[in-house]
Formats: sequence, C-alpha cells, structure tokens
Amino acid sequence: MKAAVYEQFQQPITIQTVPDPAPTPDGVVLGVKATGLCRSDWHGWMGHDPDITVPHVPGHELAGVVVAVGRDVTRWQEGDRVTLPFVCGCGRCPQCQSGNQQVCDFQFQPGFTHWGSFAEYVAIQYADVNLVRLPEGVGFETAASLGCRFVTSFRAVVDQGKVRAGEWVAIHGCGGVGLSAIMIANALGAKVIAIDIADDKLEFARQMGAVATVNATKTPKVVKEVKIISDGGAHLSIDALGSPTTCYNSISNLRKRGRHVQIGLMLGDHAAPAIPMSKVIAYELEIYGSHGMQAHNYPALLRMIEAGQLQPQKLIGNMISLEETAVALPKMDQFPTLGIQIINEFSN
Repeated sequence: MKAAVYEQFQQPITIQTVPDPAPTPDGVVLGVKATGLCRSDWHGWMGHDPDITVPHVPGHELAGVVVAVGRDVTRWQEGDRVTLPFVCGCGRCPQCQSGNQQVCDFQFQPGFTHWGSFAEYVAIQYADVNLVRLPEGVGFETAASLGCRFVTSFRAVVDQGKVRAGEWVAIHGCGGVGLSAIMIANALGAKVIAIDIADDKLEFARQMGAVATVNATKTPKVVKEVKIISDGGAHLSIDALGSPTTCYNSISNLRKRGRHVQIGLMLGDHAAPAIPMSKVIAYELEIYGSHGMQAHNYPALLRMIEAGQLQPQKLIGNMISLEETAVALPKMDQFPTLGIQIINEFSN
C-alpha cells in the first residue's frame, strides 16, 4: 500500500510503498476513504509525542470500510462503513469499565501509538469496543472531519463544559477545533465570542454562529474585551489552540464560578503554562480537559448531524491527495488554511 512516512522527526515526509497491514485477533483492517490533517499530526512530526517511534505513518481522523476482520471480532464484517475515536479503549481496564474509554490505561491511538491513516489501509485494534457505524447519510469526508477535533469539541462543550442555552462561551482559536466548538455551542443555544488573530477566520467563525469576535492582534486586552462583551465574563471558555497565552486568557476571562476547558494540546515548551491560580481560587473556577470522546457517545452526535442541527461538513476547507500531505503537514504550525483539510485521494 501507499503511505506517507517520516523516517525522522522534523524531516521530510515521503510517499512510500509499505506492506499491507493484517488484523490482530481483536482488530480489523480498514480501507481508508478519508482522513483529516490535524495539528496533532504536526506535533507528532515535531517529536512532541513520546508514544511515536520512527519510521512512522501519521493520521488519526479517519473513516473507511472494513476490508479484513480478526478471528475474535463479533460485531463487524467486511463492507461495514465505519469511523472511530482517535483514542481507542481496550475495553478491560478500570477506565473502560467505567465508560471512559477516552482515558483508557492501555489506549490504542492510530497515528501515535501505531501507524495511522495517511495510507491506503490502517489496522485498528479493539474493534468491537471502538468502531462506530456510519449512517448512510453521513459521507466519509464528513465522518473524517469529526476526527479528533469535532468529537473532542462536542465532549468539551456538552459533557465537560456543561453548556446551557443563553450562556456566554468564549472560544480562543478558530482553527478546526475552535470552529467545531463554535458550531456546537451555537446549536445548543449559547452566545459565542470567537477570538483569533486572523480576520478571515473570525469571519468564518461568525458564519458558524459566533455573535461577537475579537482579533487578538488588534485588541491587546483580550480578557477585558471578552468581559465587556459578555457583561462580566464568560460562563464557559475553551482554549482551542493550546498556547500559554490562550490558556491564560481563557481562564482569566471567566466570570465567577465559570468553567474552562483545555482542548488545544500543550506540548514541548508549552507543557507547563502559567495559570492565574489566585483567580481560580477566588472565583471558584473549574478547569477541565477534553481528550476525545468514547465510541458509545457518538450516536447522540450523529443524530444531531442527521437532523441538520450540526453540519460539520461546513468546516471542511479543501480536499487534498496523499501526495500533497507531504507538503501540507510540516506547514501546520503556520495556520495557512481556512477550515479542515481532508485527504480523500490515496492512489494515482
């Protein structure tokens, strides 16, 4: 099969012919139909993720068709249209037994712990626990766009952030994660303030439902501006980028008893950011993380998509080929594109 491979961190990515994968006894092999290009893949390529060993095939936001089934798999067969969380649970550890597969003690992560979906085929372990059946009305590109971004945002807004209609929600960063969170919070009746450094992304954020925007390069006092717009501070604030500045601002712009959710990865030099702990104590703020979503929670999201309440396909920026990935992935830190890039062409 063809796959995008890097032999060393921060070195060129090449398209290579590598052996086709085979299913483990509890796993399947998927023919990849679409896969998203994500900033998390860039972090992996940079060497920020200790789970990755080289040579490596990245890619973790995927949808496809089952093409081979392990002998112990009972719920899936060849031809099934599926997607899956980017964090797959083992199904046996205490976290999985409590329904929290997204923080499994022995998690399988395609594109990180194992070779991923920037390839024609990908092997997936723990298939019975983690695969999600795709409704016929949800296309592969749309399913891939859910990837880690949309589902992580869905859990951040709904389960971790516990958003309620009428609340003010501040979203720091209008990339794929931020735009997803904006769409979801708006669909649930919240009033969203979008913060970014690019006017085109802020305009896109308004199209996704933001009622107000703040350009951080033109408004140096972001926290003050959010508090003015929201008449005292956000009820829920999300750092959808992952930087010391956006993390600090997201916590600081909360009103008393507000909730902060960290989605944007804080890796490398950013792994231990400063936070305003005195305000956390004085305001009784709540701080959460969001690390993906369990397979058993997908049906609620898919029902909203089928009903037209959520339209993640609107977040897709452009479709690219596997060959183009070799150029696009190393540039992810430059924020060059509007919307999510989806790879849906794998062979010439």
